[in-house]
Amino acid sequence: MSRTTTAPHGAARRRAAARGAWALTATALTLALTAGPAPLVSTAVAAAGCSGAESDFNGDGIRDTAIADPEATANGISKAGVVHIVYGGGKGVLELTQETAKSGGSEPGDQFGYAMAVYDADLDGCSDLAVGVPHEDVGTGIDAGRIVVVHGSPTGLAAGKATVEYVQGAGLISAIGSEPYDWTGYSLAAGKTSTGVPFLVGGVPGEDVGTTVDAGAFLYISGSTTMTATLVTQDTTNAGAVPDAKEEYDRFGTTVAATATHLAVGSPGEAQGTIAESGAVTIFSHALTSGYPKPLNVITQDTPNVLGACETGDGFGRALAATSYRAAGATGTTESLLAVGIPGEDLSTTVDAGAVQVFKIDAAGAYTELAWIDQNTTDVGGESEAGDYFGQRVAAFNTAPTSTSTGANVKLAVGVPGEDAANGVLDRGIVHMFGMVGPPGETDKILEPGSEIPTPEAAREYTGMSIGGGAAGLYVGMPYGPALGHAVYLFPWTISGTGGAPTETFKPGEGGLPADRNTFGTVVR
Repeated sequence: MSRTTTAPHGAARRRAAARGAWALTATALTLALTAGPAPLVSTAVAAAGCSGAESDFNGDGIRDTAIADPEATANGISKAGVVHIVYGGGKGVLELTQETAKSGGSEPGDQFGYAMAVYDADLDGCSDLAVGVPHEDVGTGIDAGRIVVVHGSPTGLAAGKATVEYVQGAGLISAIGSEPYDWTGYSLAAGKTSTGVPFLVGGVPGEDVGTTVDAGAFLYISGSTTMTATLVTQDTTNAGAVPDAKEEYDRFGTTVAATATHLAVGSPGEAQGTIAESGAVTIFSHALTSGYPKPLNVITQDTPNVLGACETGDGFGRALAATSYRAAGATGTTESLLAVGIPGEDLSTTVDAGAVQVFKIDAAGAYTELAWIDQNTTDVGGESEAGDYFGQRVAAFNTAPTSTSTGANVKLAVGVPGEDAANGVLDRGIVHMFGMVGPPGETDKILEPGSEIPTPEAAREYTGMSIGGGAAGLYVGMPYGPALGHAVYLFPWTISGTGGAPTETFKPGEGGLPADRNTFGTVVR
């Protein structure tokens, strides 16, 4: 697995143009991306009319869907960003902007909706939506960023409790200074810990640590009524030293993923010795000391018992997905499965073909590699080609968390946005589905435009750049390519045989959604 090219280093980070070199905005999309005190206990009481169902913003027991268009025009402001809420059961739609969220005003280039996460922040039984706005200017701080939590209620989002904002230098995190190009809210993960405490993780990959430029950090926000918020860097020692050193352009916090027991933080810019941008992933538990999660381990391609080797520009950790794992005979779930995307991985002389590695993480943070997956893996469909970027996005879900985990019930989806069509259509892209346990080629399935995905195939559609899901299934967003093809499709996690069609479709101009679109479906939750 030798590498023959060197990815550009992010030395120009302080220039606005540097954003597009790694941030994957639609207008710059090139695919060249390159136990301490007792836990908090909530006293929150479920609100009347809130069901507690997954992703249920209006409390009626039916799953709702949030679809981001971060480069949409909002209130006449270019690329301010919009999040479209589709209430399940045909109960209407909501166009969520910074104005309707009651969270300041839209400004050019904010990209409201660049990242999203759904959880019950106040434990009232209605789901709440966390929205990342990494290009928000804070005072004179260009692209300092912020995170907005919009509360659900029996009458829907932004109709009950006041929206909460997390901005460095204000409120709960007033002691943490805000700086230009911090990109607070670039990535988000949220949920409840195994002890029932809500948590929200927000990546701050542009954070300077001392004089170390773009070392990166993440915000960890815990609790419902009594809350703590801490900024975690690779220099953090409050809960024990983070097992990796800060370096310029690590961009720690570019990606985050979490289960009830673990938190994974990606730093795809991490250098291993002189090997630039080879990448790393750090594992934490939700056990807190002075608000800081406990660091457990770090994984790179040079750590023991990990396949492959650190190479320049691999970007190990540029995509992360985590879900719960239960071993045979286990009476509880304390382990997690972690998928790590390595889109810049070279396979022999095939440059940037990409790969994904799957790890099992035990309660103490020890890892076991379960699989290396690429398109050359035995019985896996397709073929690895230069510039495929297999693993640019990953999504995972356990459909039966109280049962023994198998390939039939724990699922993985991998975005391959640089995949060319067999007829030569460039960068059409695909989504590749796998069982996350067992031989990856045993039950794999490819979703491609013009076939399983109803959007007609076209050049530079970059299918696979938007995937996500939960109990409802796997969402595939189509935000790029011809405007008329923009849509979001919901697929079942298990697709058998050669068939496979979406069970639900969301398109601009249909079902109450406005016809205006720019990057509709960039993120779906």
